[in-house]
Amino acid sequence: MMENVIYNEMSDEEMIDQSFQELLNDYLATKHRKRVEVITKAFNFANQAHKGVKRQSGEPYIMHPLAVAKIVCNEIGLGSTSICSALLHDVVEDTDYTVEDIENIFGPKIAHIVDGLTKISGGIFGDKASAQAENFKKLLLTMSDDIRVILIKIADRLHNMRTLGSLLPNKQYKIAGETLYIYAPLANRLGLNRIKTELENLSFKYEHPEEYQEIEEKLAASAAEREEAFQSFTAPIRVQLDKMGLKYRIIARVKSIYSIWNKMQTKHVPFEEIFDLLAVRIIFDPRNEEEELNDCFDIYVSISKIYKPHPDRLRDWVSHPKANGYQALHVTLMGNNGQWVEVQIRSERMNDVAEQGFAAHWKYKEGGGSEDEGELEKWLRTIKEILDDPQPDAIDFLDTIKLNLFASEIFVFTPKGEIKTMPQNSTALDFAFSLHTDLGSHCIGAKVNHKLVPLSHKLESGDQVEILTSKSQRVQPSWEVFATTAKARAKIAAILKKEQKSFQKEGERILHDFLLEEELQADESNIEKLCKLHNMKTADDLYMAIGSKNVILGDTDRNELKEKASNWKKYLTFSFGTNKENKDRPEEKASQEKINPKQILKLTDDSIQKNYAIADCCQPIPGDDVLGYMDENEKITIHKRQCPVAVKLKSSFGNRIIATTWDTHKALSFLVYIYIKGIDSVGLLNEITQVISRELNVNIRKLNIETNDGIFEGKIQLYVHDVDDVKKICNNLRKINQIKAVTRVES
Repeated sequence: MMENVIYNEMSDEEMIDQSFQELLNDYLATKHRKRVEVITKAFNFANQAHKGVKRQSGEPYIMHPLAVAKIVCNEIGLGSTSICSALLHDVVEDTDYTVEDIENIFGPKIAHIVDGLTKISGGIFGDKASAQAENFKKLLLTMSDDIRVILIKIADRLHNMRTLGSLLPNKQYKIAGETLYIYAPLANRLGLNRIKTELENLSFKYEHPEEYQEIEEKLAASAAEREEAFQSFTAPIRVQLDKMGLKYRIIARVKSIYSIWNKMQTKHVPFEEIFDLLAVRIIFDPRNEEEELNDCFDIYVSISKIYKPHPDRLRDWVSHPKANGYQALHVTLMGNNGQWVEVQIRSERMNDVAEQGFAAHWKYKEGGGSEDEGELEKWLRTIKEILDDPQPDAIDFLDTIKLNLFASEIFVFTPKGEIKTMPQNSTALDFAFSLHTDLGSHCIGAKVNHKLVPLSHKLESGDQVEILTSKSQRVQPSWEVFATTAKARAKIAAILKKEQKSFQKEGERILHDFLLEEELQADESNIEKLCKLHNMKTADDLYMAIGSKNVILGDTDRNELKEKASNWKKYLTFSFGTNKENKDRPEEKASQEKINPKQILKLTDDSIQKNYAIADCCQPIPGDDVLGYMDENEKITIHKRQCPVAVKLKSSFGNRIIATTWDTHKALSFLVYIYIKGIDSVGLLNEITQVISRELNVNIRKLNIETNDGIFEGKIQLYVHDVDDVKKICNNLRKINQIKAVTRVES
């Protein structure tokens, strides 16, 4: 027995040493300064601190920091400071060591990064919404001091996603949902394209395992065909590039499984109808640094002679890089097989930036890192401004940040010809606030391309915008409706809040003077009477109304407050039977089924009818990938896993997510919606209804069909038992010649 334990310890030690040696070898192969001593010191310290601790997978805990350090080194391209911080990132959280200990041993820079990582440990969300928002603010504040904090955090999350299989299903849904909601967009915004794709794919794999496997198998089955198409398409391009004397490589980029599924959902098409699975990437060495941009366009011109380019699909990210630093020229060409193929043209430097984002540009100086990417600095500054006015609602806060995370960019010009990057769908008002808060708060309109437009006017790429102001203009509550950027919304909310406070203060003063004059007390009872009189929910609402002159105190208020005692009955309320009611409640609660969140909840015909609610937002049916959400009253609502509401719940209230599985036996009927489109013909409607009612004996609730120029499309509402019924109906409808598209849709 003893020998066996020693053997296991030895094998663990060997595994740890081998993993550390791999990390050192990877680091020595990079262009960074070779600071092996400090990395070895950090590893030895972390190894000792985590000694004897195991992960849920059963492997020694130190294997996790080692894996994160490898991702930081190989996949993000950071140096020794970040590798040390990755190795130490869980030490303060999980052991008795403090940030001060780290600072004494490894210096202030590493200690600062480890402190940032400790503040946001265990995901960015706590059990309560307020804790979640606080953690997220800490993450962003620390990130704006040192971007390496968030880069290491993304590496940490990537390793957690790669090893998610060892956790319970409800934890998997929480972490996968959180990853899709925050970490994948963050990775994208920081230019970590490869990591963003992997995070999306892994989240999808755990949330929809069957769909993931199905798409994976279909991709594998069509791989040979795609390879043949790639070789045939690129052969003449290679000849042309050889003539130009360029050093280049051409690679095939296959659309990610998550992207394919997303497109299938949004376009309502099956896998077989997605034609942009393959894209081609041309990566070249420029003839010299100055010619890099010209080389991109020279390649574009030469390949456009071989294949016809799509007139509306040239994307020039070379002259105007994306906000995350991405540069490339995207062109869509018509292949000989009649299908459009996207070709991305980029230099080796541009490719590094596309794969590793801002980390590819990291400038190292003695005593720590400095980072000088203009667009990133601007984004971080915006986030800092939002954090200056913290919002009480955590979900609103996350959504505000996400407005900037997700947005695509447009390019607009100032009257002097300066170019400004703005998120897509930005309005003239957003542009005003992006230039200066004073400009935004006094904005009365704008001139776009020399034409007068309102504040709500949506800007487009290439617009020249002049902001018109007036000193008498004040921020209006209605502005919150058409402000789309996080910065503008945060500033408008802050200004309105400030004004509201001054109105409330003024209202409180007026009310107190009024009560003093009438020789009445400014007590809770009198204020409550006035709130009831004016239909105000709180005293603050009443002060606000008085301060903004919406309520003028007068005779009505005087009479209400000086009402005679003879009218005392009006204020008396009785609560007979209260004790009995309260006594019954615990029994009622006790009779409810106690839910164990760690176990998978079975959804039976009986429990669906009695205990659980089916969410109206996504209307899941048996066979859909679902999860349960338990509210404060322990009521459980069943959502589809990809439902937008469920995505927010997973990210914000992960501890209330319950893993669920269907255990129904076709006893209940559920309403579904099926979209159909095709070529109109006589008797087609009859054929459709025959297929549905005769073959599967399901009831049609409603049928809406519209015909336009020989094309019909419509929606059928019908009752089914489960997903199998839906699949059979869709497959049988597709067999009708005239029908070209059939898919299940949301209501």
